[in-house]
Parts: sequence; structure tokens; C-alpha cells
Amino acid sequence: MKALKVLQLLPALDSGGVERGTLEIARALVAAGHESVVLSRGGRLVGQLQDEGSRHLARDLGRKSPTTFLHYRALRRLFEAERFDIVHARSRLPAWVAWLAWRGMPADARPHFVTTVHGMHSVSRYSAIMCAGERVIAVSDTVRDYLRSHYPPTRWPHLADERITVIPRGIDPAEFPRDYPPSDEWLARFHAEFPQIGQRKVLTLPGRLTRLKGHHDFITLVARLVAEGIDVIGLVVGGEDPKRPGYAKEIRERVQAEGLGDRIVFTGHRSDVREIYSVSDCVLSLSSTPESFGRTVLEPLAMGRPVVGYAHGGVAEILAELFPHGAVGKGDVAAATVRAADVIAGRTPVVEHNSRFLLANMQAQTLKLYRSLA
Repeated sequence: MKALKVLQLLPALDSGGVERGTLEIARALVAAGHESVVLSRGGRLVGQLQDEGSRHLARDLGRKSPTTFLHYRALRRLFEAERFDIVHARSRLPAWVAWLAWRGMPADARPHFVTTVHGMHSVSRYSAIMCAGERVIAVSDTVRDYLRSHYPPTRWPHLADERITVIPRGIDPAEFPRDYPPSDEWLARFHAEFPQIGQRKVLTLPGRLTRLKGHHDFITLVARLVAEGIDVIGLVVGGEDPKRPGYAKEIRERVQAEGLGDRIVFTGHRSDVREIYSVSDCVLSLSSTPESFGRTVLEPLAMGRPVVGYAHGGVAEILAELFPHGAVGKGDVAAATVRAADVIAGRTPVVEHNSRFLLANMQAQTLKLYRSLA
């Protein structure tokens, strides 16, 4: 089998789902004997990328300036010199620059062009570049349906259905194992840090403190359970959005105003979310807008922890597969409260084992797509 040379492009390698997916595919390429190259302006994950056997090329294709488009000539020279088999663009601005470089090359001498649509961007000609790949990877059925709806072949002839391939994101079961037991040392530290937890049932809402994540609904849900005499505590697990500090202040003030200061805890950003999931009796997903995938739903479910969430977007897909009882209508706080109470009381079925949303599946399907082109 021919060894492939694959270039992935993205703005930076700092943190986030796009960056994580890039490293996961880079790791799989190296493990399969292929050559993996990533181009970005850099970031804290570059060291890990290189340690895992990939090469990094430093170039800033993510700066939102008209001058960024001028990099296409240099990028074309890079394509010609390196003779990549696959160029895989994972973000809009790098995709534009790569496409401008790619389209100016002779068809028999240029690499194959692949894009991944990670989210449901605003519909525009600028966003349409993510549909320009010879193959377009959608990270969920939700994203695929969004593309079909907003970029129909009648208007965007290049985006025929056969070009779109759904490859769901996945997790490594070794990272989020079923029935994972936290260490006694971690438990002692965690309860010392948050003594108000005590023996209460733990409800967890993961995600950065942004208005879209449903914190107000979470406060309402916790308040209703407490009013019903159910001894719960809510953990808000996620850091503040530095661009919108007023929102964090707003929800903290509401917690105090409703007398829930000892019932809702703000943990801030955490590196021990796996352990927090393991001590959670129920995890919540209350986003007001549909998620393209829903990793913070999949992670606890993979560990066997029940999730109650608004059934739209990628979250609906994951719940339907692994815990249908946790799915409620978008914005239906009353239903979410009832389902959370059911979970706490043990009145729900067990979470199904995850066999679809696996990291190994995502890696294998992506490499298979590469090989089908090259």
C-alpha cells in the first residue's frame, strides 16, 4: 500500500475540538506509516504534535486580513515542492488560501483537496469554501443536513451529495473508561475543595460560561429539584469567557439572589473533568443552539453516566444512540427537571455501551477516505 503524504491546515494549535481532531488524525497517519504535516501559526500543541511524529510548518493563515489571501502563491510553491497527496483544510480562511493555491495548479499535478465542516457557520460565500473539497467531511448527521439545506447542489453544483461523508468525532475508551473509579486521593482533594458537596446528589453542567450553554436553565432546574425536597448540588464546570465577563457576573448574581449559593458551585476551568463526570449522578446539556457534535455529552455517556439534554443537533444523535431517556425538547426545563429526578431516583435504564462514537473509528474512516482519493 502506498504511503501517503498528508498536509492538514488550520489557524493555530492551541486548544479546542478542531485542534484535537487534527492531532488525532496526525497520530493515526504516523501509526499507519504515512507522512503527516500540519501547517498553522503555532501554539502550545506543536510540541506534542512533533513528539508524536508529525512535522509542523509555521505560517499564519488564520489572521483575518485581506493580506492573508496573498499567501496563496507561497502555498502553491509549497504544494509543488512537497508533492502532498492530500491537503486537508479544517477552517475557513486557511481553506480559502489553500483552495486559491490548489486551483491554479495543473489537475494532474496537484494534491487532492479535502475539507472538514466542524460547525454550522453563517451561510455565506465565505463559509461556502468549506464545501469546495473533492470530499467534504461532516462531523455529524446534523452538519450534513445543514450543508444539504443551505448549500443545495442547485445553487452550489460542486456540492453533490456523494462528496459529503459523515465521519463522527469519537473518543478513546481508555481516556473515558466505563465505570471509571477516581482515586481516593482525588476524592479527598475534591471534597476538601468543595465541601458543600457532602453526600448530595451531583448534577454537572460542563462548558465555558457563555450564554448559549444554558446556565439560566440549569439554575432553574436545580432550584426546582431543591424545592421538591431532592438533596442536590449543581456543578458548573467551565471557565469564564474573557470576552464577556458580564455574563459570568450575571449568573453568579442570580444564584445568590435565589438563595442557591450553597447549591450551585462554579468550579472554573478544570483538567480533571473525567473524575468530575465519575462522581456526577447526572450530567446536563442545555445549549440553546444546536451543537455540531456534542463531546461533553459523549464523554460522560461513554463512562456510563446518564445525561439529560435538549435533543437537537449532534446532542440528539448521541442521546438517541446511547441514552434515549435523557432526550427532552429544546428549552423544556420542566421535562429536563423530571428526567433529572428520574435519573437521581434510579428510575431510568442503564446507558448503552458506546460502539459508534469511537476515536479509532474516526481515524480509520478518515484514512480510508484519504486512500480512496490517492
